[in-house]
Amino acid sequence: MEKKPSFYRRGAVSLFVLCLCLAPAWVGAQPEDQEPSWGYALSHELMSPFCPGRTLAACTSPQAAEVRQWILLQEAAGADRGEVILILQERFGDAVRSMPEGEGWGLAAWLLPGGSLAVGAVLVFFILRRMVSRPSTEKSVADASDVPDGSASPHDDDEWARRVEQELAAHKR
Repeated sequence: MEKKPSFYRRGAVSLFVLCLCLAPAWVGAQPEDQEPSWGYALSHELMSPFCPGRTLAACTSPQAAEVRQWILLQEAAGADRGEVILILQERFGDAVRSMPEGEGWGLAAWLLPGGSLAVGAVLVFFILRRMVSRPSTEKSVADASDVPDGSASPHDDDEWARRVEQELAAHKR
């Protein structure tokens, strides 16, 4: 009887382990024609009244687990998603909603900071564009009087050196 090399056994064991790891994903996969559970998605969208700043799905309190279970039971019973949201809002208040309803101050609280940032960005863009595109027309009074036509000749270097020395001497006094 011929012995197979050990790398065949390792490959077979690796393939078996890979199949075991992927089996739950294959078994739990839903058919494409079946609609995903809105109850599960809703627990990821609604904020938890028990853990500030967390969704119901991320909250670890037992009360949040009860609310998640209640949402799934309502879905299984055939309740409408909107009805479940309204019941939870009546029970826990508007803080349960993670997104504004689309009217009133709730929407303004979400849109006002974003709108302010957009307006500020546009203003900064135009101001910077104007600063970069416009050449600097302001010259110092000394520059304008020294070179009226904007051109300098090679003989002006001695003149400039003499003026710089005079101004340095004047400032040292």
